Amino acid sequence: MLPSQTVTVTIPRNWLDLYETIWKPECFAKWASGLSSSTLTQEGNAWRAKGPSGSVKIRFTPHNPFGVMDHWIDTGTGKEIYMPMRVIANGQGAEIVMVVYRQPLMSDEKFAQDVAWVKRDLNQLLHLLTH
Repeated sequence: MLPSQTVTVTIPRNWLDLYETIWKPECFAKWASGLSSSTLTQEGNAWRAKGPSGSVKIRFTPHNPFGVMDHWIDTGTGKEIYMPMRVIANGQGAEIVMVVYRQPLMSDEKFAQDVAWVKRDLNQLLHLLTH
């Protein structure tokens, strides 16, 4: 098992409306900084983009009624990085929850940087949706 850290952001919006607004892969480039300088190009059931370290291939969970937005990132090393993501109800609003897994041989510093990166990205999404 990999160590993990959960990152959340609360958004004052109905969870289903929020999910319907952000579930499409094309929307990720608007708030996920690793994709923000790239155009997502569909390749079968995956998408190709230019990430900070080069070309990446991303698979996304298909549209569903449960708010599941999991995605798998292949940086070209042959190993996919799993990024669980959920939109869940919180009263009249919603929580976006992402789990960051510490990858094998990853340093404490690199793991902390990855968690901080996801926090920044989720805060960017909050800003886009509320301003």
